[in-house]
Amino acid sequence: MVLPPFIMYLFGLAVLPLLPKRIRYIWMIAVAVLGFASVSLLESGHSGWILPFLSGMNLSLLFADGLSLVVGYIFAAISIIVIIYARAEECITHQAATLLQMSAGMGIIFAGDFITLFLFWELLALSSLALIWHGGKEAQGPGYRYALMHILGGVLLIGGIGIQYAETGSFQVGLVASGLATIFFILGIGMNAAIVPLHAWLPDSYPKASITGSVILSIFTTKAAVYLLARTLPGTEALMALGAFMIFYGITFALLQDDMRALLSYHIVSQVGYMVAAIGIGTTLAINGGIAHLFNNILYKGLLFMVVGAIIYQTGQNRLSELGGLRRQMPVTFAACVIASLAIAGVPGLNGFISKELIVGGAAESGFHILEILFLIGSIGTFLSFLKLNYYAFIKETKSDRIARDPSFSMIIAMAITALLCIIFGIYPQALFVLLPYPVGMDALSLGHAFEVILKFTVVLLLIWLARSRIGEIKYSLPDAMDLYSAFGRGVVYFSAVSLPAIATHINDRISWLAQEMFWFSRNPIMAGEIMMRSFVQKNAPETLKTKDAEVVLLDLKNRYPGEEVGIRGPGNGIFFIALLLFAYFIMVFIL
Repeated sequence: MVLPPFIMYLFGLAVLPLLPKRIRYIWMIAVAVLGFASVSLLESGHSGWILPFLSGMNLSLLFADGLSLVVGYIFAAISIIVIIYARAEECITHQAATLLQMSAGMGIIFAGDFITLFLFWELLALSSLALIWHGGKEAQGPGYRYALMHILGGVLLIGGIGIQYAETGSFQVGLVASGLATIFFILGIGMNAAIVPLHAWLPDSYPKASITGSVILSIFTTKAAVYLLARTLPGTEALMALGAFMIFYGITFALLQDDMRALLSYHIVSQVGYMVAAIGIGTTLAINGGIAHLFNNILYKGLLFMVVGAIIYQTGQNRLSELGGLRRQMPVTFAACVIASLAIAGVPGLNGFISKELIVGGAAESGFHILEILFLIGSIGTFLSFLKLNYYAFIKETKSDRIARDPSFSMIIAMAITALLCIIFGIYPQALFVLLPYPVGMDALSLGHAFEVILKFTVVLLLIWLARSRIGEIKYSLPDAMDLYSAFGRGVVYFSAVSLPAIATHINDRISWLAQEMFWFSRNPIMAGEIMMRSFVQKNAPETLKTKDAEVVLLDLKNRYPGEEVGIRGPGNGIFFIALLLFAYFIMVFIL
């Protein structure tokens, strides 16, 4: 019997605390290799591990088809590479969170029912939170905000699952019923997919995670969400608009970043936008393109986070303004960064070009020509972003006497393997096409398209060179959604801590004043009524009608009040007040 891949990683996690420190790294590599082997043993249509859940319902821990297998392969492969990269990370809680993240990712991909999927969905968020908090004291706030937003996302997703069950009578993972269930699924999955404006957790938390943690986080959360969108909501037109907006939103904010990991985080938003839009198109070609882009993005985006992690690890700096001239000191890292940058921009000969061609072809095939143009413009913005990264980190000369060098051998090996895969899948895309859920009938290596892309990027480079004297360093950044959320949160806290108590105090003062006045009136209602009437006349009557005698009489009444107390006593006091309140209520409802 074939085991579900997630079991390999959970077993590795269970054994990890029992092992001495010196062999935990080797054990993790062995676990990752076993995880890849377990995926390779699966075939499309393979299902099993059915567990009883409720009366008439079962949990399905393993279901494999073309869609889940391609994502499973890249999750398993990159897990091996990431663990190789993380040789210097010896903290056992970090290693445990890494294995839990991998197990949760695999559990989501191969879950056959929504209940199982949701459990792994929450484990993925929990392990991500641990990786964020391993970034140190600065990561505490972003970690809490990450947790709050993902709790909300989980609530929305389980709400959608409940509605789906009510509509279909089944928990089986598949197409979502139209209507309210679709809305809940878009919002619930959209939180993990970083659909704008639900994306704020990503650029807030990923730059604060540990170095290895950022690499791992860039792989699983958003890509598992893209997989689930493809599984449940293909052809949902709203996703096209959301994806297109994500592309340009992510690019805009990436161009304004000084923090390298923040730049890469915003490009996760942008790149996932391509995938979301492709799923929204919903044709077999577009779905293939979206999943191929998921596959390729894990490689080049993982490589970019490895490169940036190596820079931070070697220099202690994470801001572009504090770097420069690293191409001579870190030549291998520079080469890896160039390859990953060209791949994410969609330059021919690298894997990003192949998947973007499929997505653009899917838009053209379906007649979405405006979307096709937006995809092409987005590639230019991506190209500019990574020109900025390479220039300020590696090419720009600096007066700093900082001495740096390429990172450890394990980091170099991981980066070299990933860069090689970017090249292999770029020049031999058939290796990827055989894994995609549908047959690929498009020529993704069209020389005409390749020439157009190269010409486009050449023109961009020429324009930048001509305008180089006018280009200055960006010294500002636009407020993002998290700033709006924080402002709203501060407003809620202020209202709760200041405004509400003030309102309550005011109401309490008014009630106390009213009670005192009613008590005063009840001591001698006849005399009190006369005082009130005379006071009203004295205050509001014309001057010609006011007399000195009337003022003297009013003053005498006030001084003698209550005279002999004749107020209502005992139970009559309560009856009087009740009657008074009922009378006031009658006035407000039936007269006012």
